[in-house]
Amino acid sequence: MATLCRPAIAVPEHIITREQTLELARTLHADHPQLPLALRLIANTGVQTRHLVQPIEDTLKHPGFTARNARYEIEAKARVPEVILRALDHAELTARDIDMIAYVSCTGFMMPSMTAWLINTMDFRSETRQLPIAQLGCAAGGAALNRAHDFCNAYPGANVLIVACEFCSLCYQPTDLGVGNLLSNGLFGDAIACAVVRGEGGVGVRLEQNGSHLVPDTEEWISYGVRDTGFHFMLDKRVPGTMAMLAPAMRAMAEPHDWDVSGLDFYIVHAGGPRILDDLCKYLDLPPEMFRYSRATLTERGNIASAVIFDALERLFLDGGAEDAARGVIAGFGPGITAEIALGTWTEPGRATGREGLRTVGLPA
Repeated sequence: MATLCRPAIAVPEHIITREQTLELARTLHADHPQLPLALRLIANTGVQTRHLVQPIEDTLKHPGFTARNARYEIEAKARVPEVILRALDHAELTARDIDMIAYVSCTGFMMPSMTAWLINTMDFRSETRQLPIAQLGCAAGGAALNRAHDFCNAYPGANVLIVACEFCSLCYQPTDLGVGNLLSNGLFGDAIACAVVRGEGGVGVRLEQNGSHLVPDTEEWISYGVRDTGFHFMLDKRVPGTMAMLAPAMRAMAEPHDWDVSGLDFYIVHAGGPRILDDLCKYLDLPPEMFRYSRATLTERGNIASAVIFDALERLFLDGGAEDAARGVIAGFGPGITAEIALGTWTEPGRATGREGLRTVGLPA
């Protein structure tokens, strides 16, 4: 069975606090008729700090899409390799052991994909499959995980490297003055996350089942307007309420396998904002502490798009992991509106937990 190993995370060195964000909003948009609402929404995100690839004074400038995208490529090539090496070390593998690279990003564009550059510069085999995922936004981390699971099922013993590189600050648009855009300016952060899915062996989450759910007729709720100045983030005011539709989808996916999504041992979900986590507590009848890892990611790093689920999972590892055979769910949410959902059990060979003999009911042992 494929196992998602411990992720490696990196955040840029430039930090902006909630207080600095609020002060910038007051200064830059002093005459905005809805400034009080925007300030209240930013304050209520729960985000305390975010990391940026550039100092804030450079982030606020817009040198044009060409320069922005060039900056994305420069920063990705400078920062990603070190994170990959740590993820490979966590999985006790080398680049030569990897059979596919899934590269996930919605904040910059390269063709050939970053996967080609990685294969050419980091000793991956020339036969390594490439899977760039560019248009699923925050759900893409979950999609990459699920496609890695599918690949390992199709090719037993194969190993997949997932790379999520998100520099959301490079999508800042100073002319976008809607309340949703002002809120986004105080919510999103930059981060890189890498993780290996091992086809055999490894410590982490043994992937059991995966699935996807698209909420009909919500294509325009989260989207990009692609213009001369780059990617313009479009956010509908109905987005915070999407858990009313996606929580039942999580339950429906788990039930055929005799899993109760309200009775699992750990939850690693996309923290798009505090409302997402609060509503999951409500609709899944769970106490807030069950989402403590996702909430910590939101508080300390903001919404880091496709990297969120890996950052939250790393916090579970840092917390000592879970008991052997503990059940959990990993879910990413994004444009579409789309949910990418994976069910898994914690596996740590040789770890004595007092739960020997426990097996996953309704799924292959």
